Amino acid sequence: MRVQPDDHGETPLASKPAMMAGFGNHFSTEAVPGALPIGRNSPQRPAFGLYAEQLSGTAFTMARGENRRSWLYRLRPSAMHLPFRLVDDPVAATVATPNRLRWDPPALPPGPVAFPEALRPVLSNGDPAALTGVRFSTYAATAGMGDRACVSADAEILIIPESGGLVVTTELGVLALEPLEIALIPRGVRYHVALSGGAAGGYFVENHGLPFRLPDLGPIGSNGLANPRDFQTPVAWFEDRDTPFEIIQSYGGRRWTTMLDRSPFDVVAWHGNYAPAKYDLRRFNTIGTVSFDHPDPSIFTVLTSPSDTPGRANADFVIFPPRWMVAEETFRPPWFHRNLMSEAMGLITGAYDAKAGGFAPGGISLHNMMSAHGPDVASWAAASAAVLVPQRVADTMAFMVESCWPWQVDAAALAAAQPDYDAVWNGFPKARIG
Repeated sequence: MRVQPDDHGETPLASKPAMMAGFGNHFSTEAVPGALPIGRNSPQRPAFGLYAEQLSGTAFTMARGENRRSWLYRLRPSAMHLPFRLVDDPVAATVATPNRLRWDPPALPPGPVAFPEALRPVLSNGDPAALTGVRFSTYAATAGMGDRACVSADAEILIIPESGGLVVTTELGVLALEPLEIALIPRGVRYHVALSGGAAGGYFVENHGLPFRLPDLGPIGSNGLANPRDFQTPVAWFEDRDTPFEIIQSYGGRRWTTMLDRSPFDVVAWHGNYAPAKYDLRRFNTIGTVSFDHPDPSIFTVLTSPSDTPGRANADFVIFPPRWMVAEETFRPPWFHRNLMSEAMGLITGAYDAKAGGFAPGGISLHNMMSAHGPDVASWAAASAAVLVPQRVADTMAFMVESCWPWQVDAAALAAAQPDYDAVWNGFPKARIG
């Protein structure tokens, strides 16, 4: 039902508004005939110039009987708004902000900076002591660690290089790592990071929750996404070196240090299933639609750390690799969206198809729980007018660390965020009704 404001600007209501019966049913309703798409969710050009937007109350991968979401078709996307203000404390640090934020890549330091000191925390949530949450940092290193090693009692480590190669020595063997590869180091395993070139930058994720695992495939079947055979675990390697060695340990959210009189990498042999590994993101078997509608990003999940609620992840590591786009009569980039899950995104190479600019390799964007986001004006306009032929999305690799907990923003990172990110959603034309 469409109603017009009266002379006082109020919207009159009928004495008995029309209702739909049921609890948890799947309803369909439209105030203007023809506004609701038939047989699809996200047409390339919705009727009347409306904007399609999914509102998710649960994680995408919750069981069908528990999944809660609605598609909204609106005059303007909810992503189009000014920044929120924190009313009671405008200078508070590490706050879970509803604002969309984005950061430029960190600059390389002018002098020698080794890996532990190169880490710059940006986002965090949960509590290491409660075995929940994630910390998301960047690194920009220009020197080796020397006779030092790191270990975390708080978290499993995920290293995502963006530029420059790394040699990661662990107690169980050595990993050579390049951009477009990732390394996974279990909680409690000591490691040393050396540079294979003059400098290196990328992302560093600490998973405080359950260990990352491959996601269940459900109706996808027995193959696809990241296949187990493509992960590589190092063979045993050791060094017999009696020299002072510093151990830097993360414990209880703080950094501790101690000294050894020898190298910690002295494991001559091992067996078991708790070990570091690397994975080449280019081996990911991307699954996508061959009919219509852009699928939920959960089909791009490489690794997942479950929470205590089935289907709702403590952390998902999701990638957006090169792929074919063939959906018919569909708005092909990611749709406008508000989500129960909190999304931190990085870019390893190329460009991301929902942003026309401002998001560079090495950068980060944040769309926290229920913060409206989606394509910027330029990307929306181009995708809405595009001639839909099969399209290869090439030379790109973006990723997302998605968590059921709201991200807290580090104080220094909050001050360094791009000041005008909200402007990318300015200027959407109003939809035409009547």
